[in-house]
Amino acid sequence: MSGPSRVDAMLAREGLPFTERKFSYNSRLAQELAKWAKREGREDAFNDAVFRAYFVDAVNIGEPDVLLGLAEEAGLPVEEARRVLSDRPFEQEVNDDWQRCHSLGVRAVPTYLSEGLAIVGAEPYDRLEQLVTEAGATRLTDPVDA
Repeated sequence: MSGPSRVDAMLAREGLPFTERKFSYNSRLAQELAKWAKREGREDAFNDAVFRAYFVDAVNIGEPDVLLGLAEEAGLPVEEARRVLSDRPFEQEVNDDWQRCHSLGVRAVPTYLSEGLAIVGAEPYDRLEQLVTEAGATRLTDPVDA
């Protein structure tokens, strides 16, 4: 058996919990519910709950009951979340996001795009900085004043 992967090492260095998943779960409904959470001003709380459920607890985020629990954990009204899951009012917005990603050539998550350049996969900060620099961005001399 080989040592830890680059991602494992990065997670450990940052103190981020992570559990090896045995399965991948369909996140489509979670994406739709996240659109609603954003409208409700709870996007960060909901996305954090989903991230933790999927990557730390290895929970199936494709299950509506799981998503309802995560919505409640994020401070969202459960009955409204149930309606969003059953009526699917954010389905087209997610379809549009997927179409945009497809047209840009995005095939994996995360993908960072800047001015026609791309990085696929988790990368260290300096590599992301290189991407935006190659795309023409310049560093502010004093980011605090920006």
